[in-house]
Amino acid sequence: MGRSPCCEKLRSKKGRWTAEEDQILTNYIQLNGEGSWRSLPMHAGLLRCGKSCRLRWVNYLRADLKRGNFTAEEEETIVKLHSTLGNR
Repeated sequence: MGRSPCCEKLRSKKGRWTAEEDQILTNYIQLNGEGSWRSLPMHAGLLRCGKSCRLRWVNYLRADLKRGNFTAEEEETIVKLHSTLGNR
C-alpha cells in the first residue's frame, strides 16, 4: 500500500521534448493556468507524466524565467551578501 504512481508507465513518453510538445504545454497553461499537474497531460493531450510537464514548465518554458548572465548590480549584491553572510 502506498501512493499511486505519478503516471501510467506504459503510456508515458520519455526522452527529449519536441517543439510541438512545448507548444501544446504552453498553450494549455496559457488557457487554463497552472494547476493540477497530474491531470494536465490527459487534458492537454500529452503523452508525458504530470511531473515531467511541471518540471518542463518551471525550468524551461515560463515566460518570466530569466536567462543569461547576472547584471552588474546583481553581481554586486551577491558579493556583498557573501561577504556579510559567508558560506552557510
